Amino acid sequence: MVKLDRITTRGGDKGETSLGDGRRVRKSAPRIAAIGEVDEANAAIGLARAQLSDAIEAERLARVQNDLFDLGADLAVPVRARRRALRVGEAQVRRLEAEIDAVNARLAPLASFVLPGGSAAAAHLHLARTAVRRAERAVVALAARERVGAPVLAYLNRLSDLLFVLARAANDDGRADLVWEPGRWCRPAPAG
Repeated sequence: MVKLDRITTRGGDKGETSLGDGRRVRKSAPRIAAIGEVDEANAAIGLARAQLSDAIEAERLARVQNDLFDLGADLAVPVRARRRALRVGEAQVRRLEAEIDAVNARLAPLASFVLPGGSAAAAHLHLARTAVRRAERAVVALAARERVGAPVLAYLNRLSDLLFVLARAANDDGRADLVWEPGRWCRPAPAG
């Protein structure tokens, strides 16, 4: 376990921070940006989790939040580093896939794209989903410059799918989804 005795270290006061391998980098570096986006996504998931009344779904999101700390630790130690590191694995990705399938099996069929909203829990889950997509884009940008483990990208991609189906589940298993009606507000008002 990690033990933190001091929170304020002043080590980043000049715009640098340390990676897990000890190397110092600018806080604007793509790796740090990706770690920050994952952290923000995790916070958004925490907010969504606080809205859930379903204990099973809340526990599911607790596991996801822990996984995202693992993922941040994975990103904090570059793959090329000789140091042993915690890495996100295929088993975590497969667990998400199984959870997506289990939740999706009980949902009303999709007839259109879903607007982000509905219940408060669904709206928070959709917001978390978009934060995960932003984190995924940051990791893709990092992977274009430096090696990133394949399970990291797969995990983030599946996680946004899980959050989507959980949002639908929070909308009465999809029956209370807000659906996109193409051009609805562009149509002329009925005469009369």
